[in-house]
Amino acid sequence: MSADRGTLDFALEHGEREDGSVEFKERLTRGVHLADGRMESLAAQLRHRVLSGDGEATYAVGVTDDGGIAGIDPDAFSETMDVLSVLAEEAGAHIDDVQTWNAGDADDSDTEGLIGVATLKEGAVFDSDDDHIVVGTAGHVDHGKSTLVGSLVTGDPDDGQGGTRSFLDVQPHEMERGLSADLSYGVYGFDEQGMAVRMDNPDRKSDRAGVVEEAERLVSFVDTVGHEPWLRTTIRGIVGQKLDYGLLVVAADDGPTKTTREHLGILLATDLPTMVAVTKTDMVSDERVAEVEREVERLLRNAEKTPLSVERHGVDAAVEEISPQVVPVLKTSAVTMDGLPLLDEIFERLPKTAQTAGDFSMYIDRSYSVTGVGAVASGTVRSGTVEVGDELLLGPMADGQFREVEARSIEMHYHKVEEAQAGRIVGIALSNVKEEEIERGMVLVPRERDPTPVREFEAEVMVLNHPTRIDDGYEPVVHLETVSEAASIHPEGGQLLPGDSGEATVRFKFRPYLVEEGQRFVFREGSSKGVGTVTSVE
Repeated sequence: MSADRGTLDFALEHGEREDGSVEFKERLTRGVHLADGRMESLAAQLRHRVLSGDGEATYAVGVTDDGGIAGIDPDAFSETMDVLSVLAEEAGAHIDDVQTWNAGDADDSDTEGLIGVATLKEGAVFDSDDDHIVVGTAGHVDHGKSTLVGSLVTGDPDDGQGGTRSFLDVQPHEMERGLSADLSYGVYGFDEQGMAVRMDNPDRKSDRAGVVEEAERLVSFVDTVGHEPWLRTTIRGIVGQKLDYGLLVVAADDGPTKTTREHLGILLATDLPTMVAVTKTDMVSDERVAEVEREVERLLRNAEKTPLSVERHGVDAAVEEISPQVVPVLKTSAVTMDGLPLLDEIFERLPKTAQTAGDFSMYIDRSYSVTGVGAVASGTVRSGTVEVGDELLLGPMADGQFREVEARSIEMHYHKVEEAQAGRIVGIALSNVKEEEIERGMVLVPRERDPTPVREFEAEVMVLNHPTRIDDGYEPVVHLETVSEAASIHPEGGQLLPGDSGEATVRFKFRPYLVEEGQRFVFREGSSKGVGTVTSVE
């Protein structure tokens, strides 16, 4: 990613020394530097640099042997990083960070191309085969979702002004981006003894990467948007992120709202095991807290769910009983930290629920371009495992075809990994595609698969809310995985009333997508809402 001059100036100032940890390379190529004999020599050199730096080395790329600024084109820079990664693995190390500059900016000249500084560290890249759950938060704006998560991932109390919410990341695979914030992400974990592994400063990406590296169990949060106008984004976060659990927050000073009911309905309609945290209990009396708890319990019972008070029944019962039918409820305050140790204990013990079997697939949620790396597709791995170097298909493109691509690198919460399993929130750098060609709703699958995109499918649908009835040709927006597309619905009997369930044909209005039997989706248009399950794809 782009950076300030400090790291580059340090590398150039210290330069190459036989006993030093800094190495200059103009460029590296597969054909020359990975050839027999040459690779072993360069790996030994890299190992020496790492040991000389007490486990850390610095490689300046696009720089001549005497420290002069040369600059190389983006394709050459990308190949150099790929070769350096192979050499690091051979030497028992890994690339921990890469920073890039335009060559002309570095020496105040007309020199073209890129230069970069790679930080390498001793030890193999993080092995992602650990226990990992993904939790989606929901609730009304200002009810304390992000603040609660911020206090969980840092272990620090809030200042009463929502200060810890700033610690949530707006992008799980940060190399270089210019995206507006919508969904945001946080992560913490637990070690072998069950002790929490948190971040001192979540604004430092090294802290986030450290959690991924040190924890035996990870808890990732997908923090959705609480404003009513952005309900579509909240639906995307719940439907498209391969969540294991939902966490609905209700502020004690406000109580359940229309948005609370909207979000709860989406969580429960997708059969996501959910718990409710009554937040901001420090701001009101005990009587008010108890009143809000009763309102939450009534809300759940009206939805034909069973509330379970964690205070009365304990953590054991919450962990054992949580399901699409049973919803644990607990009281919290990010200011006093009341209730957060209970959440820690629950998250440390909850089993993974999302199905992970099958071939690799990942629906794209975001894309961005990284200088020197290229196009990056970000999302949650839906099934299977992806490894660096895997040959994949990306699509469908606008014409319905799939593009052959390769997974050049994978990152999770700022930490480079060699593979990622189902449930991981990752960014995958792809070859043979431009960032502007990647769209939300596309999917990555193995190249040996023969995916067939469709414009229509059969589904079992249920109308949750509608002012009148759904007639043949009704056109809502369908949210399936990360797909958000206008579609027409054609009920088998010609119409569906609120509360009705029935078979229907769903037809995308503008383009085809990859759809599979068993996938659940939400459809919405204005105040009208419904859910469905794909029953047949032809």
